Amino acid sequence: MDNFNFYAPTYFAFGRESEKKTGRLVRRFGGSKVLVHYGGGSVKRNGVLDAVLNSLKEEGLEYVELGGVKPNPRSGLVYEGIELCRREGIDFILAVGGGSAIDSAKAIAAGAVYEGDFWDFYSKDMSVRNALPVGTVLTIAAAGSEGSPDTVITHEDGMLKRGASGEALRPRFSVLNPEFTCTLDAYQTACGVTDIMAHVCERYFTNTKNVETTDRLCEAVLKAVITEAPKIIHNLTDYEARANLMWAGMVAHNNIVGVGREQDWSSHGIEHELSALYDVAHGAGLAVIFPAWMTYVMHHDVNRFAQFAVRVWDCDMNFANPELTALEGIKRFKEFLRGIGMPTNFRELRAEEKDIPRMVETLGVTEERRIGRFVPLGPKDIENIYRLAL
Repeated sequence: MDNFNFYAPTYFAFGRESEKKTGRLVRRFGGSKVLVHYGGGSVKRNGVLDAVLNSLKEEGLEYVELGGVKPNPRSGLVYEGIELCRREGIDFILAVGGGSAIDSAKAIAAGAVYEGDFWDFYSKDMSVRNALPVGTVLTIAAAGSEGSPDTVITHEDGMLKRGASGEALRPRFSVLNPEFTCTLDAYQTACGVTDIMAHVCERYFTNTKNVETTDRLCEAVLKAVITEAPKIIHNLTDYEARANLMWAGMVAHNNIVGVGREQDWSSHGIEHELSALYDVAHGAGLAVIFPAWMTYVMHHDVNRFAQFAVRVWDCDMNFANPELTALEGIKRFKEFLRGIGMPTNFRELRAEEKDIPRMVETLGVTEERRIGRFVPLGPKDIENIYRLAL
């Protein structure tokens, strides 16, 4: 196990009616004038936004609204939010929605106190050290942004999808009411399930030895998701299953399952080009890319993939030929994704083979600048993975 520092101070208010605490939590964490940032009409239709705004009013807090966040959140709205914060004297940002709203809120929080272009944090590998405080009211279990220091934005000039990170972006608090996720349809839910599993797998496939504790944590989260996801797909209002999935989404990405070990993250980078170009849901893109990546890199450490197969997917271990066990685990993972309604190839995403060279180029990978740590990948590797996903 590697040395590590781990500090995750987000305050979580979890369960039914937890949204009623929002105003008190904003004031507790220093807010007096709030930018309420959200997406489309769903938070208005299902009453979530009204409940949150009422809580702010009850606490006597001023607020300004900025809606319009799209999936794969865009830079244009971030620039608008930064200007709004400066003009209105905003001192706290409250994201109401899923990962897209939270990621956009984090970008605004960083840009509002930065003299340069907020995109510097995404394009120049700069850590975010200062930002306005952020709180969240979560409406979808997926991205884990409610407990993480990470954010992903798509810049409309070139449709470049990039990430930034910094402890200043970790939310001060997050309100998690599983009832808010019960209005999600099966497809949105499955996209979230895939994202959660991918966050765990990016950490699970590591070159670091002797990480049994976090291996077991990763496996436990995956097993819980595998158990709960089908329940939700068959009964979208199953509160207990939704609650377990919502907490799994947070645990998967606040890094408690990733400390002390090298992490990969190449699959996310490869998928970002798909969702930037085709505007597909991030989870759907990951469902296509992750099994292809697994197949491509499996021989780097067959035993780790065999362990994944045995511990997570209950495969029988073939000690004479562990490669067969590893392949069976990847097969069961892909079947699970298909079973919850996810696409598993380019055709189902309506992605096209002719765009592969463009995506490889836009990703910016070279032989000298590879991505991923489990197996560092160059341009030809990325192309091969895309082709496995066809």
